[in-house]
Amino acid sequence: MTTQQHMNRRKFVKATALAAAATAFGPGCTKLIDSDKPDNAEAVPLKRVLGKTGFEVTTMGLGGQASLQWTPADVDPVKIILKAFDLGINYFDTSNAYGPSQVNYGKAFKHMSLIPGLPDYDDKLRKSIFLTSKSALRTAMDIAPQVHRSLSQIFGDGTGNYPDGAYLDMMLFHDLRSKSVVDKIYYGLDNTDRADSQTGAFAALRDFRDGTNLTGLNPGNEKLIRHIGFSGHYDPSVYMYMIQRDQENLLDAMLVSVNANDKLYFNMQYNVIPLAIAKNMGVIAMKVFADGAMYTKPAEWSTSTEHVIRTVGCQSLPSSSLIKYSLTTPGVHLAIIGIGRISYNEAECQLCNNLTDAQILPEGLSESERTDIEELAKVVKGGNTNYFQKAFSPLTAPKKVSVEQINENNVRKAFISWNNAYAGDAPLKTYEIWRDGVKINEIPYAPQITTYPFKYPDTLSDEIAHTYIVKVVDGKSRIASSEPVTLSQI
Repeated sequence: MTTQQHMNRRKFVKATALAAAATAFGPGCTKLIDSDKPDNAEAVPLKRVLGKTGFEVTTMGLGGQASLQWTPADVDPVKIILKAFDLGINYFDTSNAYGPSQVNYGKAFKHMSLIPGLPDYDDKLRKSIFLTSKSALRTAMDIAPQVHRSLSQIFGDGTGNYPDGAYLDMMLFHDLRSKSVVDKIYYGLDNTDRADSQTGAFAALRDFRDGTNLTGLNPGNEKLIRHIGFSGHYDPSVYMYMIQRDQENLLDAMLVSVNANDKLYFNMQYNVIPLAIAKNMGVIAMKVFADGAMYTKPAEWSTSTEHVIRTVGCQSLPSSSLIKYSLTTPGVHLAIIGIGRISYNEAECQLCNNLTDAQILPEGLSESERTDIEELAKVVKGGNTNYFQKAFSPLTAPKKVSVEQINENNVRKAFISWNNAYAGDAPLKTYEIWRDGVKINEIPYAPQITTYPFKYPDTLSDEIAHTYIVKVVDGKSRIASSEPVTLSQI
């Protein structure tokens, strides 16, 4: 076992057995019992280290939508937040785009003594939780007020004011959908000009993280956020580009859709997640239930209280299976899940059930068990659940293949360059270099961590022309080949 877990294998097995027993009598909120503590001791949910943030987060985080955004008349969203906290959840998600969600957190945080400056403020408690908000605005001058708005709604008076000492653990660039949007966010980061109204949002968040004022938007040199990340559920190639452009390693985490129908679409788990792992980024899963489309909600964007799911899974596709699938996807540290309702009747309490189901180690399912869950999920709505995700893309050939040559100390060298291929429904395994129809090397797959291409040197002992092809091979032994490129004779 790694140090990322708070329970060893013996404790985990015991907890799993208890959870299974609870399922037999009804899907209640069974407490995970630490066998080294008395039976009445407080339960401690499993935690994993959120990448290079170094923060140990619970495997389930509270999503900021569902009843926190579209609140049914008979639901108190503040009680949902308080119950999540009482059950030991320590990752809390919200957004400037989620209507009253941030305000609801503000009300709950007052109950929890998390407002700096008040007599009962508990600094130790504040440091024990991880609070993330988001903004879909793309320029520095637009996103700066959104940071202030988040702090004001959660910790302040809701009208723009917030107390000294208030901060967000992380701010995300929300809902990235195109590479042009990524370029807009990065614009001016390397050479920030206060007079340029188009300076990208990244420069402002860096100022608020570091306490600098390169943008002129942080005159008090405040440190208002601890980490920077991004979110998205549409196109993994965009998120790969977002990470590849980050030459300063400023991005600490990403929030992407990960569910059992992921591989029916242009998937996250074989494309952007391996790159995030290579950069030691935190990976947060969302859309575990396809925003409710795995169950009774239509496969469309949520817009009202009628879209909030308030039941617990179903017999043909248990919610526990979907949660466990997301949390055993390699690289995922936690899953955020929105809650429609809580209940004193544990069989009906989404929060209790979901937290119990999230008590699983990264390797807690075998590959065959994960495949079984995929088979169950793809039946739902004919597999058309992930309306928010780009359509399926098969294995692609390596991109932008080129070749150039140099003569160095009378030695002829060819340099073959290419950009990453994209995976279909299986992971990438190797790149192959072919010269004149003969394979000359096989290179184990590794993510392309920058915008600079891969390069392979080929030393030649002749002066004739050569033709090169770069191939990629996936985990199902399928091959995609680039167009041939020609090295001219000398």
